[in-house]
Amino acid sequence: MATQKMLKFVTLGKEMPEKRDAALRAQDFAEIYREYADRKAAEQAGRCSQCGVPYCQSHCPLHNNIPDWLKLTAEGRLQEAYELSQATNTFPEICGRICPQDRLCEGNCVIEKSGHGTVTIGTIEKYLTDIAWEEGWVHPIHAHTQRSESVGIIGAGPGGLAAADMLRRQGVQVTVYDRYDRAGGLLTYGIPGFKLEKPVVMQRIQQLEVAGVNFVLNCTVGLDISFDAIMGQHDAVLIATGVYKSRDIEAPGVGAKGVVKALDYLTASNRKSFGDEVAEFESGALNASGKRVVVIGGGDTAMDCVRTAIRQGALSVKCLYRRDRANMPGSQREVQNAEEEGVEFVWLAAPKGFTGGVEVDGVMVQKMRLGAPDATGRQSPEVIDGADYVEPADLVVQALGFEPEDLPLLWGVPELKVTRWGTIKADFSTHATSLPGVYAAGDIVRGASLVVWAIRDGREAAEAILGYLAATEAVAAE
Repeated sequence: MATQKMLKFVTLGKEMPEKRDAALRAQDFAEIYREYADRKAAEQAGRCSQCGVPYCQSHCPLHNNIPDWLKLTAEGRLQEAYELSQATNTFPEICGRICPQDRLCEGNCVIEKSGHGTVTIGTIEKYLTDIAWEEGWVHPIHAHTQRSESVGIIGAGPGGLAAADMLRRQGVQVTVYDRYDRAGGLLTYGIPGFKLEKPVVMQRIQQLEVAGVNFVLNCTVGLDISFDAIMGQHDAVLIATGVYKSRDIEAPGVGAKGVVKALDYLTASNRKSFGDEVAEFESGALNASGKRVVVIGGGDTAMDCVRTAIRQGALSVKCLYRRDRANMPGSQREVQNAEEEGVEFVWLAAPKGFTGGVEVDGVMVQKMRLGAPDATGRQSPEVIDGADYVEPADLVVQALGFEPEDLPLLWGVPELKVTRWGTIKADFSTHATSLPGVYAAGDIVRGASLVVWAIRDGREAAEAILGYLAATEAVAAE
């Protein structure tokens, strides 16, 4: 009987949750997708083919047991489905909202490859966990035994929080240090509310606080507290700072007023959503209202910026990207959402400089064409001579990605080894660094990457730290 609830992809088409009208959603920062009704979630989960080799699972960085919790959802066994989904994922409601499923699980769905349209894995994952919070299935973190060992985690982003969750469940004493006044990292201040409403993040942080995780906020390591002091206070340390140094354009006029960094722009907007006083927003420096906005870049951060500018009431919003649509790194789903909301994409266009002198009034644009593939196999953009023009702009947002800060220099620990890219050198499986008892996870090891990879790294690092603490205790007992 149960099998009849599956394999519906033959007769039932893919159906995403209803999107709010583009004109309406562009006026606020609420999430754009409505919730599935119970019946619709079950129907869409029932489209899963239960294939013998689940590529959705193998292409998920957390290796979530997707086919089984889809089957449980189709059968109406929602609490069991949630329990299974959270067994491998610390924050399934967050991943369901912000993972680029079109590049991961859904993009590798077997029925998608056969032309039937993918199973809507991400939206079902979001549905399950939202129901779990409403029904009280998300239990408080409770360790059966309290341990004396202490772990310090530097960075309250997804990697650090995932590690804190796992360590606290094992009774380890955990302190998380973060430079911001709220925990969450990019989940809190980098990702806009229309993709991830902030109460969703705050409820997880509150869960950790209630469980006994100690958050030390407004704390910059190397300034407010030394790295040596953190090492001295804890039995092990996890570095999960992420990468926050923006890549800047090297071009004439880049220092003009009105040429800003993506993270500064997004942080100001997110702070406003919390009701904070933000001087740079009120002055207009980080506010797109009434302005001609140009965003430079083609990744997910650029998509966040253009869609934020629309909601702030920009006069116009254009996104310049040096390659074409097929070669952009950002989610195609996000591009579609942005276009629906009024963003104009200017493909094969790169900035050459900025006009206006002290205050920007335009971007000098070079038109490009795609030439021979580079080392990664992507076609390299080449300048088309004589095709330059000026794009009028009152606010230019640079969204060209992020690089690691020089942590050994900033923290005074030259023995902390880094790669030639400046990321921390850590063991691939244990995440151990060159310093005994010090581990690293997430973007500070990988470079700028996805939230789901940071969660995986944080969970793996926590497992390795537990092993290290057990080995240290055994040696001390001899």
